[in-house]
Amino acid sequence: MTASSTPAAPVAVLRRGGAGLVVDLAPRAGGGLPEVLHWGADLGPLPPGAAEHLRTTSVPAVPGSAPDTPRGFTVLPTEADAWAGTPALSGHRAGAATAPRLRLRGHSTDSGASADTLLLDLHDPGAGLAVELRYRLDDCGVLRAGAAVTAEPAPAAADPGGPEHPRAPYDLAGLRLLLPLPARAAEVLDLTGRWVRERSPQRRAMADGTVLRRALRGRPGHDSPLLMAAGTRAFGFRAGEVWAAHVAWSGDQEYLVERLPEGAGAHSAVLGGAEALRPGEIRLEPGESYEAPEVVFAHSTAGLDGVSERLHAALRARPEHPAQPRPIVLNTWEAVYFDHDLDRLRTLADSAAAVGVERFVLDDGWFRGRRSDSSGLGDWTVDPDTWPQGLDPIIEHVRALGMDFGLWVEPEMVNLDSDLARSGPDRLLHPEGAPGRSWRHQYVLDIARPDTWQHIHDRLDALLRRYPVRYVKWDHNRDLYEAVHAAGAGSADAGASEAGTGRVPGVHRQTRALYALLDSLRERHPHVEFESCSSGGGRVDLGILARTERVWASDCNDPVERQTIQRWTGLLLPPELVGSHAGPPVAHTTHRRTETAFRLATSLFGHAGIEWDLTDCSERDLATVAAWTALVREFRPLLHTGRTVRSDETDAGALLHGVVSQAGERALYCFARLETAPAEQPGRTTLPGLDPQRRYTLLHRTELGDPTRGDAGAPGWMHAATPAPVVTGTALEHLGIPMPRLFPAQAVLIEAVAEE
Repeated sequence: MTASSTPAAPVAVLRRGGAGLVVDLAPRAGGGLPEVLHWGADLGPLPPGAAEHLRTTSVPAVPGSAPDTPRGFTVLPTEADAWAGTPALSGHRAGAATAPRLRLRGHSTDSGASADTLLLDLHDPGAGLAVELRYRLDDCGVLRAGAAVTAEPAPAAADPGGPEHPRAPYDLAGLRLLLPLPARAAEVLDLTGRWVRERSPQRRAMADGTVLRRALRGRPGHDSPLLMAAGTRAFGFRAGEVWAAHVAWSGDQEYLVERLPEGAGAHSAVLGGAEALRPGEIRLEPGESYEAPEVVFAHSTAGLDGVSERLHAALRARPEHPAQPRPIVLNTWEAVYFDHDLDRLRTLADSAAAVGVERFVLDDGWFRGRRSDSSGLGDWTVDPDTWPQGLDPIIEHVRALGMDFGLWVEPEMVNLDSDLARSGPDRLLHPEGAPGRSWRHQYVLDIARPDTWQHIHDRLDALLRRYPVRYVKWDHNRDLYEAVHAAGAGSADAGASEAGTGRVPGVHRQTRALYALLDSLRERHPHVEFESCSSGGGRVDLGILARTERVWASDCNDPVERQTIQRWTGLLLPPELVGSHAGPPVAHTTHRRTETAFRLATSLFGHAGIEWDLTDCSERDLATVAAWTALVREFRPLLHTGRTVRSDETDAGALLHGVVSQAGERALYCFARLETAPAEQPGRTTLPGLDPQRRYTLLHRTELGDPTRGDAGAPGWMHAATPAPVVTGTALEHLGIPMPRLFPAQAVLIEAVAEE
């Protein structure tokens, strides 16, 4: 990097989309790194002299029994900055170079068409380390931070004939992106969960110490934090100031919020994240570099909905974001499981087309030897016994009905009972000896091994060339334990070296190999959409979403559970990126029975689909499903472009969420009752996000049925005999409307339409 020509003691100011980052590039007396003066709300343009004043007012006091000069919070805090918290950079060279003293070697700024960017070149010649930091603040106010560390070769000997003293490899322990938080950030919220119960919120008061969430599963996991947020006291969806971070990486992750008694310079605490590195995983030979995954930061003065609005807008601004209407899906899994009978599938396709389905996805069971989940995985050729004519008969039938065709695969896993596993036991990702614990009868395939990567790539490429597949459901059904691969076997990732003997850690390489596999297939087949499924929501992150068109939020299609799962997945992702299917009356995962209308209303607020044997449905249910697909087509232009809003004004057993168009002329809300209400009268619930200056007609949409019919407790505005009420956006935001008395597992849909 070349240092930019800038005046002495510059301050870099990034300002976009109502957010700001201010970095003091002038090192303190005695040297040091640039310091973060502010991250959060846009402070506006700095008038002449304001930068110096901002710098002065950011210098904290020097307490007793402390360093003799004030501590600041630098862009890469380590012990050299008197930082006793989690270091931004940690590692060693055979026990040396453990305390680098990096200095600013150069910097550059750029104000492009869609973002402001700051690049910092940091260097410690003694330790032989260079770090590049990148901050990019886009038009949506989303800040993306990235970092790369390079292990530099030893300098040339002064005497050309003298002995060489090569440097040892640098074992990287962590490269973290951290930003400061003010004292008013008093609470911390993140998410946890398990299989079929993802995205469960948990919050705690900010306290001294470290809140560290590490995912060491080889994927983010069902308990992934997804987004770690700190906010002002009692912040919610619609109120409070919030600072949030997301690690855009599909392997091991770590998130942290940390507060020390001495603070963080003039700030109170820090927030950030990184790839969680296992011991020995990244060993940099001289001249090699490690690129950390991006950490995505977002700030809001309008609660969690404000954070979501920024993140959703930034995702929609990507050139790779889906531009076409999201097709209504029927996935065959919960309809037929492994029973791939052609006549049965044709009949199912007929029923799907009749109710308005637009995409038919053939799930697990189509490939060679696949009669259960204990065999066949890894052999990606069509089973000649089940499909003697190949997949052509079902694909031709589906396409003749006007639907496109999708297919399920799980390329990163293998059953021992498969030709692929039998071709070489060292294809598996495990230590020397036995392969260890199975998970759903499957093991992890070492796709970072070049010959295995190429084998899987070529099989999938051939499949997509042979058949007109328009959609691939890419599954990943287990955690990665003991994830090591044989050193010297090469790697599909051209990153850090694999020095040493025996076997070396492999999650980082496995993740990079996955990315390379998806990138290559997408380049070869640009017409194919990909879904990230990982036994449901086990791999939901912006790293995988740079290579897929949607994620599967959960294997649980129980709408009571799904209401909460989708609500919190929506913190990060807009509805069109979240697969949401209506399952059968009795949920596969919870055995709870729910009404058709509630299942369909829940799946409406996402990339909608069906996972249900329609051939076993009553005529009444089929008519309701047909009405629902019409409703999806009517509302998806709104739902997949508008602003997601959520109310904090309901009792604990109910949820109110909706989507408001960007111009505010239309909205659709769902009030869902999950459990019995504590009060006899539910009372008023606000409808947030509307234009306060406009008047809105409220319509109760009953295409899926009316759960209030015959209930004397339905509020007056819902009665069909009365004219639709007209209410101002201000009144709906602050006063709200009374909601109906509903039984558990029921919902009402409310449309708000602005007057012309």
